[in-house]
Amino acid sequence: MATKKFKCTVCGYIHEGNAAPEKCPVCMAPASAFVELKDEKKKGLFSDKNGNAYIIMYSTVMVVIVAALLAVAALSLQSRQYANELNEKKQSILSSLSAQNENYDTFIDAYVLDADGNKVEGEDVFELLKDLQGAFDSGKYPVFEAKDGRVVIPVTGSGLWGPVWGYVALEKDMDTVAGIIMAHKGETPGLGAEIATPKYQSKFVGKKIFDGDEFVSVKLRKGGAQDPEHEVDAISGGTKTSDGVTAMLYNSLRNYLPLLVAKREPAPADVVETPAGNESNEENVENNE
Repeated sequence: MATKKFKCTVCGYIHEGNAAPEKCPVCMAPASAFVELKDEKKKGLFSDKNGNAYIIMYSTVMVVIVAALLAVAALSLQSRQYANELNEKKQSILSSLSAQNENYDTFIDAYVLDADGNKVEGEDVFELLKDLQGAFDSGKYPVFEAKDGRVVIPVTGSGLWGPVWGYVALEKDMDTVAGIIMAHKGETPGLGAEIATPKYQSKFVGKKIFDGDEFVSVKLRKGGAQDPEHEVDAISGGTKTSDGVTAMLYNSLRNYLPLLVAKREPAPADVVETPAGNESNEENVENNE
């Protein structure tokens, strides 16, 4: 049996035994002045709310809970976020054609080409747009063709501080720029970021990407355009961005040369055959000679 401890409340004397003494040997206080001391249970590691262990555990639990809530929120909003991104891409494609009032699903026919200009079945064009450069590298080229014969070609490249991308709309001649929409991730406001403004994008309308039969794309020239058919003024103070856009247009559009060349070739003229027995007088003369 464990020995008990009793403390004198008068002088503080501690007595060990099964019961308090009749009198305190120090101050002669009666047994009623003693109180039994109870052994306190050992505190746990996290019982001290001001201790480091408790603070670390509390912080860890809160981080895990918040992360779990954010993950649940992200998953629940994922479908809505994807729908918004998809709608934004569709609107950009229509905007490049100045056809914002059209219904994308009825106005645009989207498909994918290989390096030879042949259609590739079973590919999701919008999935390819998530990594357009990767799609180009793997020989897959998304195309958006309008019901009126114009086409929209997605383009991608690098600016000064990050990626730049956009959509180039071509007229039915596959040569004249009908419109362009460009965006960027981190170009300098007031400088390189000007590529995303409607005012600057309007400078591309009417430019040609072919010089005769030679593909030349459209160039952003520092100091001002010298060739009004194939050049636009570079952005003032945004030389690196301008060079990036020039490279983006050339490198992206040239992937589609098989499509562009095929659509540019005039349809063969109808050959009128002369029915047998109806030769012309000149032919009869030649045949009789």
